[in-house]
Amino acid sequence: QVQLVESGGGLVLPGGSLRLSCAASGSILSIGAMGWYRQAPGKQRELVARITSGSSTNYADSVKGRFTISRDNAKNTVYLQMNSLRPEDTAVYYCNADVSTVRFVSYNYWGQGTQVTVSS
Repeated sequence: QVQLVESGGGLVLPGGSLRLSCAASGSILSIGAMGWYRQAPGKQRELVARITSGSSTNYADSVKGRFTISRDNAKNTVYLQMNSLRPEDTAVYYCNADVSTVRFVSYNYWGQGTQVTVSS
């Protein structure tokens, strides 16, 4: 069984920063792409940022230049550094990863989500 556990969410003032972490645990052979998604009330879940196993990245246009995704393969952990936060960044942030527990087979996993609220 594989688990993704997020941490680092909270309440922050507009213009502030937060760093989210997501650690994968379990019988992991390898991890492919990892990413962060978010879902605001009444809206669909959307991709925020994604990083491949080779550390190629892509970002939603709304966060480019403000958010940075990174990963530590030794720790099976992905991070999201969020700067210059805006009220419209308020959402539940979910970690996502493609994880292999046996060779040649991978499954997609989700974390439980962490709330980020940007408000004065």
